[in-house]
Amino acid sequence: MPRAILTRRFPPALVEQLTAAGIDITRHNGDEPMPRAGRLEFVCGADAIVTTINDRVDDGLLDAAGDSLKLVANFGVGYDNIDLDACRARGVLVSNTPGVLTDATADLAWTLILMAARRAVEGERMVRGGEWRGWAPTQLVGVDVTGATLGVVGAGRIGCAVARRAAGFHMTVLYAHPRNQPELDRIGAQHVDIDQLVAEADIISLHVPMRPETHHLISRERIAQMKRTAILINTARGPVVDEAALVDALRERRIFAAGLDVYENEPRLAPGLVELHNVALLPHLGSATEGTRTKMAEMVAANVIAALSGKPPLNPVTA
Repeated sequence: MPRAILTRRFPPALVEQLTAAGIDITRHNGDEPMPRAGRLEFVCGADAIVTTINDRVDDGLLDAAGDSLKLVANFGVGYDNIDLDACRARGVLVSNTPGVLTDATADLAWTLILMAARRAVEGERMVRGGEWRGWAPTQLVGVDVTGATLGVVGAGRIGCAVARRAAGFHMTVLYAHPRNQPELDRIGAQHVDIDQLVAEADIISLHVPMRPETHHLISRERIAQMKRTAILINTARGPVVDEAALVDALRERRIFAAGLDVYENEPRLAPGLVELHNVALLPHLGSATEGTRTKMAEMVAANVIAALSGKPPLNPVTA
């Protein structure tokens, strides 16, 4: 009987579908990553390993799994936790879950946009802390979203979905992407380079994958180019932003606010970040809706079942 290792507690649909397909399951039922040493022992003899962004898949883990390993099935669209070259060298396939989390992540980006623009975090703290003394003309004045300029960095599925939602706010949309995106061109978005985007946009939303060339794409220098009224939103990957530089800019009020769902060294935060009032902080909730996580689980199950039946996974990673 083929054996799948689940490195985390996953939605029930994953276990149900693998079990129905006759696959033996060994699972770690915690929500936190296993310690490295325990993880290496845990994966020994696996035919498939279901991983998350917090599970580093490298030479050591692949060697520990052994020659039986056929597939690393990532529960998520990003796969920067996986050493693709090491997998290829061993003939191990890699799969992910593209597409199904697009709308949920785009919706969360807009949640952060509105929270940051309207100072919702400060307002919530004020009310809960018993500090609210009633309405006042100058209390927690934010910035307008309607009619503002939205800059989308990375116009893949999620970036395009974020841009489409801007129509309801009558926004000008700029996007930075390696090539033109006809879908965005049709709605009147302007294709610009990233330096023009960060200088002109009122709200900058990041949607690029984590690759060597996107590490600190939003650097100290690019943050310095932003308007003092700018808002930076990151639902992509934490290391895309120089977090220390962002903390400095927020503390010194060189930009208006930020909204973050991902962090450079998550779950650890950059020193000084949590003390700031002009940043909305969420715990990597991009795809966290019941419907989306269930669809992701079903997609992972389909990938595992295919690979362990001698077929290509439905969503192979080929980059």
